[in-house]
Amino acid sequence: MNQPPSPGLYIVATPIGNLGDLTVRAADLLRSADLVLAEDKRVSSRLLSHIGASVPMRTYNDHSDTADREAIVARLGYEVVALVSDAGTPLISDPGYKLVRDARAAGHQIVTLPGPCAAVAAMTLAGLPTDRFLFLGFLPPKEKARADAIAEVAAIRATLTLYESGPRLSASLTALAAGLGNRDAAVARELTKLHEECVTGTLGELAARYADAPPRGEIVIVVGPPAEASAPTEDDLDAALRSALAAGESPSRAAAAVALQLGVRRKRAYERALELGR
Repeated sequence: MNQPPSPGLYIVATPIGNLGDLTVRAADLLRSADLVLAEDKRVSSRLLSHIGASVPMRTYNDHSDTADREAIVARLGYEVVALVSDAGTPLISDPGYKLVRDARAAGHQIVTLPGPCAAVAAMTLAGLPTDRFLFLGFLPPKEKARADAIAEVAAIRATLTLYESGPRLSASLTALAAGLGNRDAAVARELTKLHEECVTGTLGELAARYADAPPRGEIVIVVGPPAEASAPTEDDLDAALRSALAAGESPSRAAAAVALQLGVRRKRAYERALELGR
């Protein structure tokens, strides 16, 4: 960095596997920080050692409470504090948003140093649409809660991206197939590492592949969006209108209901309802 960083909170993305993916800017910031907030100090110490940084560390994770955040925020006015996660971009399915919120409320500088993110890396490998995507984090471990979570996003026209562990992978893929249909999907694991792989197929195929051989490593599931619904045919329109008219609806009310149901123009549905009613 050209000049010493000013006090504040710095959100620093770290490698998800290959240490060579740490940016020069991130390495410089970590070397000059007064304090590094680490999800697990044992993991972060290896990264700091790799770049030759000797910086005090403090644990900040899901178990950190309000008192911890208050103590950290109090230091932001006069110290450079770097927030890192074990791997990837902090706050992405990791703790940190409350600290950012409190730091901003206190008027301190907040800077992000972007870099690796497993979810984004997996999407670049999956060969699925990326113009719209939804990150789901981890699905709930219990079957009912998992099914409910999947049902909430079933109709969303976007690629879905989520994290999973090896032992739960097949069960999650099976639940996704049951709740979303047998969509195209990908399982990416060990990203940026020696044994990186991205396996593609339908959700059902992938669930069967991993049923008896749970993989190791960090895993990202990418699921394609639902298929485009085919446009209703004249026969579809006639069948829906006949059903509504037979139930006693007027041509106008039948047309309004069917137009909404099938996504057709109301005028078209009304004209056809009049013809069928004659």
